Amino acid sequence: MDRLQAMKVFERVVEEGGFAAAARAMDMSPPVVTRMVAELEQHLGTRLLQRTTRKLALTDAGESYLQRVRAILHEIDDAEAAAAASTRDLRGTIRIVAAPVLATNFLAPMVAVWHENFPKLQLDINIDAFASDRVDEFDVTVMVAGEDFDANIVARPLLQGEAIVVASPQYLSRRGTPREPHDLVQHDYLRDSGVAARSQTGPARRLRLQSLDGRLPVQEVDAPAVMQSVSTELLLRAAVDGAGVAVTSRLLAEEHLARGELVHVLPEWIYSRYTIYAALPSGRMLPARTKVFLDFLTERVRVSLAEQGR
Repeated sequence: MDRLQAMKVFERVVEEGGFAAAARAMDMSPPVVTRMVAELEQHLGTRLLQRTTRKLALTDAGESYLQRVRAILHEIDDAEAAAAASTRDLRGTIRIVAAPVLATNFLAPMVAVWHENFPKLQLDINIDAFASDRVDEFDVTVMVAGEDFDANIVARPLLQGEAIVVASPQYLSRRGTPREPHDLVQHDYLRDSGVAARSQTGPARRLRLQSLDGRLPVQEVDAPAVMQSVSTELLLRAAVDGAGVAVTSRLLAEEHLARGELVHVLPEWIYSRYTIYAALPSGRMLPARTKVFLDFLTERVRVSLAEQGR
């Protein structure tokens, strides 16, 4: 048995969600793919995959083995990349995970420039609303963390921003414009349930606002939630359409604010300050291709902020 090839086949079966799909992706026959995974399981003396007629699932042993396999395959790619004559000649795949809003609004605008500069380095961007929980599974995790972020991971800060309260002009004309945080109890709140799910203090249904200059006491408001979602873009779209007030990134709201589709409510108050990080798996050497990508992200953020005059 070619163990290296068997590892590649196993990884592809998981990524593609089935033996037939993996066989097509690797230009192999389904029986060969099935046999190679079975031989790998026999060699290891444990079952890696649970097979049913409807789906394929990793066993606990398979989950652990997959992470090790990915690390091994990455190391092999790194060894091959190290033989390249220059950064321009680097090749391979950089596996990235990010929340949907970051993938669409932060990473996607950079893809064309990346490909122009590094045509042989492919970006494999995965989407997960809770990307920060999967740092060790990917080369780079693009994630957002608050001011109290103190996790024991390697993370490069890329961009700082603020979360603000917004609503559409149409909604405010119907319901009135809040003048102070407590006024929000009379308004429809479009709630980010992802933030609540990550909270360590329970359901976190209260809107907790802090003054922009930090001089006033923090205000906690029991705003009634009429809708909740982990999708930042869904909440923003609902706010633009007049469904209620929402908390969103100032950066994400900028275009809507400039077009008059949204209004910054309570401009002297913010929900939070945050930082976008590029987090790296622990205990792994930094591959050349990953370093190039991190440097690229840092430079693109600098250029973008300079173009905005910030």
